[in-house]
Amino acid sequence: MAEDLVLELKNLIISTLKLEDVTPGDIEDDSPLFGEGLGLDSIDALELVVALEKTYGVFIPDSEVGKKVFRSVNALAEFVKAHRA
Repeated sequence: MAEDLVLELKNLIISTLKLEDVTPGDIEDDSPLFGEGLGLDSIDALELVVALEKTYGVFIPDSEVGKKVFRSVNALAEFVKAHRA
């Protein structure tokens, strides 16, 4: 796994969602982004989908794919690596 991409994605999550008290080090690579992990919600997911499309040119077609992609930062990095434009 490219650690640079993982760090980029953590920074993208923090800046997109304006998580002021969170640093990249606070986000564990395999922790859930939704629910008990970072505690993100569906509005956050929409904002992240838009940011991912703008930044990496990747498209998340539906909520089923989204659930897999947003399972963790590592899952997100795998998806971006595989689908990046």
